[in-house]
Amino acid sequence: MRIQLENAGLSFGERVALHPLSLELTEHRIGVIGLNGSGKTSFARLIAGLAKSTRGKILIDGLDWAEDGDALRGRIGFIFQNPGHQIILPVIEDDVALGLKSRGVKGPEVSRRVGAVLQRFGIEDLARRRPHELSGGQLQLAALAAVTVTEPDLLLFDEPTNQLDLRNRAIVKDTIGDLAEQAIVVSHDLDLVAGFERVLVFHEGRIVFDGWGHEAIRFYCELVGC
Repeated sequence: MRIQLENAGLSFGERVALHPLSLELTEHRIGVIGLNGSGKTSFARLIAGLAKSTRGKILIDGLDWAEDGDALRGRIGFIFQNPGHQIILPVIEDDVALGLKSRGVKGPEVSRRVGAVLQRFGIEDLARRRPHELSGGQLQLAALAAVTVTEPDLLLFDEPTNQLDLRNRAIVKDTIGDLAEQAIVVSHDLDLVAGFERVLVFHEGRIVFDGWGHEAIRFYCELVGC
């Protein structure tokens, strides 16, 4: 997927969340790092269509979010920082099936695709479990299953390892690394993005470095102290 920002920015009244920027993203794995309030989540939300740019354009494979939003929504999935907030049904397999049913998929095809995506992430045993019964890592995988069952081309993650223990962090990291889909990962977890093809460093609403993962982390640590 080709992502283009053309002088795109985001403001809330007098407060600038993201200064105008222009760039193109095509890499398979893209990391986004920066301090809290640096603009990284605003950047991801613009790409996902969860926020509307207050200037400039966001293009996805040549389609403008402002004009072609309906055509783009099914192609991009967003996994929120707290995945428990996006799992809305009381049983995991029902929640995973929800996206398919909303797109008109019916009958045995729903069951087949739900079963396949749960197997893909090794969480078949969670099918009849309730969200409050799951660990943080299991919630992340359940939310990922619910998003990927509709087969988006691009996945955006907002702090996917936040507040996870070491074991669950490793599971989520390995899962993201194995994804066939293109992924953009916003994270404070520098180890998670260290091997990525491209990492953007945000600071005070601007991109201050754009390069390979280890180089970006070295720059970031010199900037803020690690």
